[in-house]
Amino acid sequence: MKKHMKTSRWMTGLIAAGCVTGMGAASRAAAEVSQADFDSLKNLVLKLSDQVQSLRQTNQLEQQLHEQDVQQIQQLQTKLAETSRTATDAQQKAVAASQTTPLPRVPIDEATVNHNFQILGDAEVQYAKTSGQNGSFVMADFAPIFLYRGGDNVLFESGFDFILQNNPQNNGTPGATTTVNLSFAQLDYVMNDYLTLCAGNLLLPLGTYSERSAGWLNKFPDSPLARDFVPGNGVGAELRGALPLGDNGSLLNYAVYGVNGPGSSDNTGQAGSLDLGGNVGLRSDNVIANLHGNPSGGGRVAVFMPFKPHYDLELGLSAQSGEWDNAGQHLWTAGVADATLHLGPNLEAKGEYIMSQFGSDDLGNVSQQGWWAQVGYKLAGLNLELPGINNLELVGRYDSVRDGMGTSTQRYSVGGVYYISNALLFEGAYEFLHSTDPTQADQIILQLSYGF
Repeated sequence: MKKHMKTSRWMTGLIAAGCVTGMGAASRAAAEVSQADFDSLKNLVLKLSDQVQSLRQTNQLEQQLHEQDVQQIQQLQTKLAETSRTATDAQQKAVAASQTTPLPRVPIDEATVNHNFQILGDAEVQYAKTSGQNGSFVMADFAPIFLYRGGDNVLFESGFDFILQNNPQNNGTPGATTTVNLSFAQLDYVMNDYLTLCAGNLLLPLGTYSERSAGWLNKFPDSPLARDFVPGNGVGAELRGALPLGDNGSLLNYAVYGVNGPGSSDNTGQAGSLDLGGNVGLRSDNVIANLHGNPSGGGRVAVFMPFKPHYDLELGLSAQSGEWDNAGQHLWTAGVADATLHLGPNLEAKGEYIMSQFGSDDLGNVSQQGWWAQVGYKLAGLNLELPGINNLELVGRYDSVRDGMGTSTQRYSVGGVYYISNALLFEGAYEFLHSTDPTQADQIILQLSYGF
């Protein structure tokens, strides 16, 4: 700004000197300069004077604005310093307060902060035609599964079966019977990545059928015969999880549990009184008490080995043992060996070997054994461009059982699954039976099932 002021003074002096010199020259050479030239020069000088005056005013205005800017900057710096001191004081006070007074703990309801609720399940309708009898629609089933997630570690799941079924012809009751069963209901707490605590009405890991193949997941309309030798569920608690074996995806699956176990259906230790349906604390004589003093214990260990995508093998061993009669004098023990093999996305084979043994008052030790194996192949693996062929899976199964009380049965089943959609399935099977029980006969079963 000082440079502008010096420049304006210099220019003013120069113009004044020029004017004096011009006027002197004009007086000496008045005869040589015309009046018009003089007036023109005078006008030029006046214009230059006006410009100088305007420049001086502009410089003064800029000086004033500069001074205002400097004042505003000083004010902002002062306010910033005050704000910084206030923040520092507040931070020091907060640190001091946190060191002297602990923060109150506020309970967090994870169920309201982070939760998720879903309804899944399946539904089936079944038609059966037994050799020597009239065919009919024998069963309609609705099996919803309720899943609830309360936070990162708490899960709840339960499943029901609503079944409408024709009464057996020999019970003397006409019409149909509707039953409602609680298949399972358990609370799961994820303790860490490798261990989960489960409690409630559990699906028991005796083999893999109850957890992975029952209902809509089964590729046959009915269950393997040998599954009647072991319970599918039990009331109690369980610890389960898996550990990685190396870096190739192999896993060691494990489970250990304690449940009430089987009981007596009529308060006796007779062999025919064994009830695998479970004991929930109400004796058969309607006394609220446990059927026996000691619960059953069991577990499963298995190795899962993937070879490449869609190629894997799982081998497992499981067992359960405990008292079953009201007097606590007889044990019930069962063991299951299971295997599942996938060779590509289209070929699956699996099976179980099941054996059980229990003591009784009338027949002594009763030993039961059976096994089943089944295979399924999806015709999409043939790469045939034929209508509907890619929606069809051919299945076959073999059953063999000995109940330890004089009855043995062998069953050959062949059938198929037509995938109307990924969730809507039409299943059919023809079963050839060879049994020492004269009431058993060949039959055909058709079923329409839907998973949701």
